[in-house]
Amino acid sequence: MAATPTPRPTPNKRLPSGPVTGASGHPPNPALAALEQLSPPLPLGVAYSGGADSTALLYAAAQRWPGQVSALHVHHGLQAAADGFVRVCEETCQVLGVPLHVLRVSAGAAAGQSPEDAARLARYAALAQAATAQGLQAVLLAQHADDQVETLLLALSRGAGLPGLSAMATQFERGGMLFHRPLLQLPAAGLRDWLVCEGKDFVDDPTNTDERYTRNRIRARLLPALQDTFPQFRETFARSARHAAQAQALLAEVAGEDLARVGVPPRIKALQGLSRARQANLLRHWLVTAHQAAPSTAQLEQLLGQIAACTTRGHRIELKVAAGQVRRDGEALAYLPQI
Repeated sequence: MAATPTPRPTPNKRLPSGPVTGASGHPPNPALAALEQLSPPLPLGVAYSGGADSTALLYAAAQRWPGQVSALHVHHGLQAAADGFVRVCEETCQVLGVPLHVLRVSAGAAAGQSPEDAARLARYAALAQAATAQGLQAVLLAQHADDQVETLLLALSRGAGLPGLSAMATQFERGGMLFHRPLLQLPAAGLRDWLVCEGKDFVDDPTNTDERYTRNRIRARLLPALQDTFPQFRETFARSARHAAQAQALLAEVAGEDLARVGVPPRIKALQGLSRARQANLLRHWLVTAHQAAPSTAQLEQLLGQIAACTTRGHRIELKVAAGQVRRDGEALAYLPQI
C-alpha cells in the first residue's frame, strides 16, 4: 500500500469550529441521526482513522453517549503519513475529551494474500483485542453507502456468490467483539459536507486516490458514472445486497439442517443422497464454519465430482482447499489443514 510520502498531513480546516450538531443554519451531523437508531452495549469504541468518515462518526458517538466512548486508531506503519494521522487524531480526541488508543500493527501479506486483505485482517484483530483489553463492549465502524457499493461491485467483478453479493453486514462478531456499521445508509458526501460546514479537522489519506488499487478506481471512475445514470444507485444496490444476505441466511439454515442429518464430518453415502446443489451448499457451509476454509467454485466442482465417483471401498478422495486438503477418511470426509 505505497503512498506519496507526507511527513505531516494537513488537516482540512476551512471554517471556524462549531458545535457537534452543526452551527446555526447548518444541517446536523448525519451520523448522529444514524446513531439514534442504534442501542449498542456500553462502553464502546470507534475505529478512528482520522479520515472524514470516522471523524464524523466519532463526533456523533461522543455526543450520543458522552463519557462512554473511546477512539481506537490503527497505525499500520505502511506509509510515511501515518505518524501525522496520529497527531491529528490526538488533537481531535483532546477537543472531544475522548480517550485515544493507538494500535500499532504489522500487516505483512502472506503468500497469495493481497496487501489490502492483510491490512484488513490485522486491523480487525487489533481492534477486537484492544477493545476487549479496554473493557469495551462494541466497536463502531465508519463504512458508509459508497463503501457498500464499492464492495458489491468488487464482488461482482470476481464472480462472487451470495456471501460476496451480501456485501458488508450492519453487525458482526470478530475475535469475540461485536462490531457495528451504523452508516451504511449514508453517502460519503454528506459526512464530508458536515465536517466542512462545521470546520472540523480531518485528514485525507493519500492512498485513497491511488488508482493502482481496484477499489479506488471504482470510487474515482464508476461511482460518478453510476450517479449520472442511476441517481438512486446507493439505495437500490443496498437493497440488492440485503436480498442476497437474506437468501444466504436461508441457505445457511438449510445447510445446517442437512449437515445435522449427514453427520459431522459428512458421511459420503449420506451426501450422495442429496441433490448436487444441496451437496455443494452443505460442503461449503461445513468447510467455512468448521475449518475456516472457503473453497473456490472450481474446487467445489471437483470435490462434487469425486464424491459422485466414490462408489467403492477403496476409492480415494483428495483435493486441496484453501490451506489444507479434503480427504476420504473411512466412510466420511475429513479436512486436514496445511497439507
